[in-house]
Amino acid sequence: MRHFPLPALALLPLALLGACTVGPDYHGPPATAADAVQRGSFVRAADPALRPVPGVARWWEGLGDATLTALVDDALAHSPTIDAAQARIREAGARLRTQRANQLPSVSPTVAYVHARLPGTALGGGESGGEAADGSGSSAVDFYNLGGTASWEPDFFGARRRGVEGARATVEERFADLADAQVSLSAQVAQAYVALRDVQERVRLNAESSRLQQRQLELTQQRYAAGAASQLQVERLQNQLESTDAQRIPLGAQVAQYLDQLAVLTGRTPGALDRTLTTAVPVPLPPAEVPIGDPAALIAHRPDIRSAERALAASNAQIGVNTAKLFPSLNFLGIFGLGGTNIGDVVDPNKLTALVAPMLSWSFLDFGRTRAAIDQSEAQRDLAAAQYRQRVLEALQDAETSLSRFGNTRLQYAQLLRAEQSAARAATLNGQRVAAGTSNVIDQLDVERQRLSAAIAVAQAKAQLTDSYITVQKSLGLGWSEPPVSAGSSSERPREGAPTEGG
Repeated sequence: MRHFPLPALALLPLALLGACTVGPDYHGPPATAADAVQRGSFVRAADPALRPVPGVARWWEGLGDATLTALVDDALAHSPTIDAAQARIREAGARLRTQRANQLPSVSPTVAYVHARLPGTALGGGESGGEAADGSGSSAVDFYNLGGTASWEPDFFGARRRGVEGARATVEERFADLADAQVSLSAQVAQAYVALRDVQERVRLNAESSRLQQRQLELTQQRYAAGAASQLQVERLQNQLESTDAQRIPLGAQVAQYLDQLAVLTGRTPGALDRTLTTAVPVPLPPAEVPIGDPAALIAHRPDIRSAERALAASNAQIGVNTAKLFPSLNFLGIFGLGGTNIGDVVDPNKLTALVAPMLSWSFLDFGRTRAAIDQSEAQRDLAAAQYRQRVLEALQDAETSLSRFGNTRLQYAQLLRAEQSAARAATLNGQRVAAGTSNVIDQLDVERQRLSAAIAVAQAKAQLTDSYITVQKSLGLGWSEPPVSAGSSSERPREGAPTEGG
């Protein structure tokens, strides 16, 4: 690469190109799933509990469980996952500031001292120069300088402007990644909490079932001793009791598993929440009405979709960065300072030296390499566009699937609840018969076992219903809020129109 100094007038045509920015302008993401947006509602949102109004960011508060709310807030404040996402924002912000600084001139102060012995040269006398004492005809010269160098490359073809554009999009992508981490984390905490309460409830119901079977076994053993029951009946009941007690063992292991998972999700060591969450409480139920918004709101606000869109914008800007390499670049080099052969010259205004050297460079022999870089960046832009379309379609699929599951689970829970109520009424009626002497205690215990089986099925369906509600919120991209990142750590925030809270 050769450098050609140009006179100032020759630079005027290049200066007129200062407003030129090569590369494609970004006009937004490709249109995807237009039929879903125009429809205005989700296909599988027919359940009357689902309302087509914007969702709530802090959806977990709708479950009405203060312990769960505290756990989610604790996780969002202390989870290493959130800390890592915020660190990526700061890193991207620093890169953006670097790109902006590249648009400005660079100035470097310099302090120089040079001592030279020049053979065969006799300089005029003076304190720092003159013929050497050995008569060899060489001269010793001292030179002092205090000043600086400056350089500036005007952005004639917009390479640096495209760089700033891409870096800004990356910052906004990192903000979206943080929001996506908040969505995932809040759902993980809620699901682990519901699973914990579900297992604790199953432990309680298992113990109650064991007590009923133990009582039934004792009565059957009494009948066997009186000759009114067979050994086979006793063995069958004994087998049922042993199986029921054996089921309690893995349930205890699951309790420990979910306790440890919640501790880690909130940034604590395993076992830290044992004392807080050991006491069993019922699984919280979803609210009677669940706001879900519409497909257009989903596409606009779901964090992973926004992240994919910003990645597309960043890759589009990179095309302009590489395209600008096809054109010549101009660099102004400036040298200035005070100096001379005496140290006192560095403070003498009359010893000022200044030099401005414009240098034109053009890598016209690297067109093949530059064109390959442009082709690569265009392929990366097309890949980002395809990934964006795929992300939108997957998000719509997640939403539709979760809404269908929620509706069907809600119907199942209502059906099982009616069955439990019927079993409870049957136990009450049979108890009245026992009191009247028209039924025996063993029959009553059998009816109680049926009631307990219905209660176990209801408890499982209740946990599944709440879990499906959580899945709906996650699929809608709810649960994120404006990150508490200081303005000094990143100079960019999400783009115009972005809400301060998800949904």
